[in-house]
Amino acid sequence: MSSVNAALLESEEQRDLRAAVAALGKRYGRDYFTGVVRDGKHTDELWAEAASLGYLGVNLPEEYGGGGSGITELSIVLEELGAAGCPLLMLVVSPAICGTVIARFGTEAQKREWLPGLADGSRKMAFGITEPDAGSNSHRITTTARRDGDDWLLSGRKVFISGVDIADATLVVGRTEDARTGKLKPCLFIVPRDAAGFTRNPIEMELAAPEKQFELVLDDVRLPADALVGGGPSHAGGRGGEDAGLLQLFAGLNPERIMTAAFGIGMGRYALDQALDYARTRQVWKEPIGAHQAIAHPLAQAHIELELARLMTAKAAALYDAGDDMGAGEAANMAKYAAGEACVKAVDQAVHTLGGNGLTREYGLASLITAARVARIAPVSREMILNFVSHQSLGLPKSY
Repeated sequence: MSSVNAALLESEEQRDLRAAVAALGKRYGRDYFTGVVRDGKHTDELWAEAASLGYLGVNLPEEYGGGGSGITELSIVLEELGAAGCPLLMLVVSPAICGTVIARFGTEAQKREWLPGLADGSRKMAFGITEPDAGSNSHRITTTARRDGDDWLLSGRKVFISGVDIADATLVVGRTEDARTGKLKPCLFIVPRDAAGFTRNPIEMELAAPEKQFELVLDDVRLPADALVGGGPSHAGGRGGEDAGLLQLFAGLNPERIMTAAFGIGMGRYALDQALDYARTRQVWKEPIGAHQAIAHPLAQAHIELELARLMTAKAAALYDAGDDMGAGEAANMAKYAAGEACVKAVDQAVHTLGGNGLTREYGLASLITAARVARIAPVSREMILNFVSHQSLGLPKSY
């Protein structure tokens, strides 16, 4: 492979990973996924097999049971499962966000306790940042932690938190008071599922997904000192605990955007494949409908936009894995924006290509209309991404 191709395209190992995960996804497929949703269950069988093959923790350090690779490889896993119609949303949350934060900033004890289980799939962790009154403004987070002797007392509310019912713990973004300035600063806490005062309430969603959404209430949840990620300023070279909240937060949010992009690209690819199969065989005039440019051109455009989003996602993942957090921040936001737009358009065009059949349960595309919107809305809206690019990339003034 030439140096140009090596820089732009995937390595042989990455291509092999993509092919292997695609084969796994094909064995399960959309029927498995929709059956799980219909029965109110979870994708436990697929999760367990993906874990046994080493896919779930491919981005986590080898010394803690992971694959020693990066977000590039984990995003390949999620994209290919999505393209097969059976994405694992908890890949975004558990190994990508929580695993990354703990691997980069956790104490040695936190790494030993959590990373092996996150890597082999035996444990899951949810991520709690969104609040009902904060929306996209993370500076308005009101979940606060205060010291009580050697412990912490954590209080607040979170909403739209995925998979809390199947997670062993939730990585909660809170705020503590800076003793020097009196200002509140972000900190991340590991909150066990059965902690006293930690309750969850399901949010009814018009979304066909195995992973449920929850409102969390934290009512003076008592946590030991070592529940604080990093454990304190003396750890992680001075970057742990109370002094590293912003670093930790952004270390998790960039992989979240990259993985959300992969999620959207996989979904868009699945929808496009269904439309192509239909367009090649559906015949109401002399030729299959795919021969008509009114059908063919929008599908070609959807394919182009998905491929462009995939390129930006690969760039963002490569920058992140290379340790360029600033460069990865810009690219990850752009990748998430591009993938969200491409996914929505691909799903819409796929449904339109099938006409009435696109709305039937038999073909199973209609449920993707709602699911595709998630890629535009979460974990950050496209408008906030445009704000980021306006300010950070283009140097324009803020309106807020």
